[in-house]
Amino acid sequence: MKPTIILIGPMGAGKSTSGRLLARTLGLTFIDSDKVIEERTGATIPLIFELEGEAGFRAREQAVIDDLTQGSGIVLATGGGAILAPENREAMRSRGKVVYLHASVDHQMERTAHDRNRPLLQTPDRRGKLKELMGIREPLYRQTAQLVVETDGLSPKTVVQRIVRGLRLDGRG
Repeated sequence: MKPTIILIGPMGAGKSTSGRLLARTLGLTFIDSDKVIEERTGATIPLIFELEGEAGFRAREQAVIDDLTQGSGIVLATGGGAILAPENREAMRSRGKVVYLHASVDHQMERTAHDRNRPLLQTPDRRGKLKELMGIREPLYRQTAQLVVETDGLSPKTVVQRIVRGLRLDGRG
């Protein structure tokens, strides 16, 4: 059976970019949970946050992650807060190989500088918000992941090589 690989980590860690390349490298299907939520609702993530608040978005996210993790042969890029729900953490760990793409707050600041599609960053103190989110989420990322890959300063190709090697998906182990 083909593996299910689930990428977790903060915004700006490269989950979507590295995930697409990883899927191509391994002959798997790439899925971005945020994109699936948008497709299923017909609304953007910022609009869902505006209309339903973070709690409404998280409920939708949980349903999508439960659904998507039941398949195989995928690389799933999750939203930065997907690990907040215990149900998501359990579904991810029990149904796939979970990889935490770690990025420093500086790296996140750089990667999200011009992105207006991240509702939690629509604040005057983006750095403070990213630090706050990491303080809450970092232990959950590490507790959920079977592999941690540092992404600061690395190309997506190098990140993918480290994932493949770390999960021993290259047929040598």
